[in-house]
Amino acid sequence: MNLDFSQIVPYIPFMLEGIWVTLKFVSMSIVVGFLLGTILALCKITNVTFLKGLANVYTSAFRGTPLILQLMIIYFAVPQLTGYDISAYLSAILAFGLNSAAYVSEIIRAGILAVDRGQTEAAEALGVSYKQMMVDIILPQAIKNILPALMNEFITLTKESAIVSVIGYLDLMRRAQIVGADLYRNFEPLLFVGFIYWFMVYILTQIGKVVERRMRQSD
Repeated sequence: MNLDFSQIVPYIPFMLEGIWVTLKFVSMSIVVGFLLGTILALCKITNVTFLKGLANVYTSAFRGTPLILQLMIIYFAVPQLTGYDISAYLSAILAFGLNSAAYVSEIIRAGILAVDRGQTEAAEALGVSYKQMMVDIILPQAIKNILPALMNEFITLTKESAIVSVIGYLDLMRRAQIVGADLYRNFEPLLFVGFIYWFMVYILTQIGKVVERRMRQSD
């Protein structure tokens, strides 16, 4: 086998920088996804037909089309329509955040509906407003129940983040491609960043297990 990992040694610092670059936009994306997903989840359980329909259409559109298509529309098509030259970093955050919101909304909606109906009835009987009930009673319990699922969404976003290499964003995958093109050797840099992806996902998985275990102990 024609393998020589010593050739990628000078490029290791360059590739390792991709860890921070990747986690930076993934973290921002999950924040956007969580905030927008929470709003969408509340729209889905409301009695306002228009808001419920709008949230369902949004979820269907983003869950029914490939993430890479959404990314390329934001990066290539939006500038064509608006004349605004959007950066690869912002495109990545928007594409992943908007896509994640569709999935997070379903997770949060399920968590809200899983809260005992009696608590809602008790709050209404005490004259607690809908907003206060959601913020102080329902959402804290729902988030506690769905935290493992949200962690899985973060792990999924981390793995799928490699897609941003198609728009030239200098994440881990793009850096491996640059090193491969420079050395005319692709297996070694791709295997190296593959190990980094696996390690990041492994760490996040272990964190998720710890969180889930503590959540069960606190019940």
